[in-house]
Amino acid sequence: MVSYNLRLLSKVCCRSLGVCLILAGGAACENRPADTTTVKQDSAVTQPGMLRLTTEELSRIQLELVPVAQGQILSHREFPATIQANQNELAEVTTLIRGRVVKVHVDVGQDVKKGAVLALLHSVDLGVAEGDYLKAGARLHEAELAHARAKELYDNKAVSLAELQRREAAMKTARAELREAKNRLQLLGVPPEEIERLDRELTIKADMSLRAPFDGRVITRNLTRGEVVETEQKLFTVANLTDVWVIGNVPEKDVRFIHKDQRVHVVVAAYPHAIFSGTITYVGDVLDPATRTMSLRVTVPNPERLLKPEMFAIISVFSTSNPDVLSVPIAAVQEGPAGKTVFVQREIGVFEARPVKLGDEEGDVVQVLEGLKAGEQVVTKGSFALKSELERHKIEPTT
Repeated sequence: MVSYNLRLLSKVCCRSLGVCLILAGGAACENRPADTTTVKQDSAVTQPGMLRLTTEELSRIQLELVPVAQGQILSHREFPATIQANQNELAEVTTLIRGRVVKVHVDVGQDVKKGAVLALLHSVDLGVAEGDYLKAGARLHEAELAHARAKELYDNKAVSLAELQRREAAMKTARAELREAKNRLQLLGVPPEEIERLDRELTIKADMSLRAPFDGRVITRNLTRGEVVETEQKLFTVANLTDVWVIGNVPEKDVRFIHKDQRVHVVVAAYPHAIFSGTITYVGDVLDPATRTMSLRVTVPNPERLLKPEMFAIISVFSTSNPDVLSVPIAAVQEGPAGKTVFVQREIGVFEARPVKLGDEEGDVVQVLEGLKAGEQVVTKGSFALKSELERHKIEPTT
């Protein structure tokens, strides 16, 4: 950066130093008025867009210059967001059969393992289904015995082939009814070990255990002991919070900065000095027509469970431009008759008001698409004063 800090030179008078030269009867030392013609010409605008300033004008204006930079620009965008549980690791535990709550084994905030019993229900409907299963098993046993006797009698020519076939058909029917009863128990959520107990003990319990679908934490509980629950009720919510989703909304103008699998930072109000790293795992395919925003999902590891669902967060996205981008400070840009204008120093005291085509702004700099070259000196502080001087010189021509 170059700063002008000019001072007017003091006048030096021609004085005799003890030696006097006589030329044609006149003194060698004499005072002449300054040639103002040169100054007036220097301050005139020699061509459109060019501005020449005298030393006096430069002394009034404090100018700062910077070179046109070339290189990558780090873009930073921030989007409001909300933390949510990972929907792929979230389960609403319900019952497939109506029943009464006998016992609740867990409470909110408790960690559970896969298969752990959350609550125990007693269901009359389950008792009926278990009874039907035992009855179907008994009928199959009877049909198998009848078929075995018929086959033995048929071998001894004691019964006809038709009787043997009738017994065989009855056995197959009983076998199908048993499979149907067993499938009904499975659809009601009865585990295989309970069906094995039924086959072994032949006793009805009518108890239904609600179990955790995976390792996680109970984050909601909506039942109490003695309550009769229905199939449409959500009784527990179990979530694995070892990683969470951060859901944000991206304005339409910033969509081009978002890419899947991009690494981003997440900041929450609860931990203002902590930065959580995450990965963009979903980018919306359509924009919300009301807000003109696109949905964005970031998956963030949460091993210490610091991030809680429904916390407010900020998603910070960083991206870099190509390595040959030109940029100047925004302070260097003025609005001119031809659009955006930058004052370029051609030589000391000589400036060119050059139209430029600009790109995106990033912080206090802006991309330059056309009009400048890398390394050219442009005016930042004092550029508005140069614009005023240029206008003044246009309306006050030099005589």
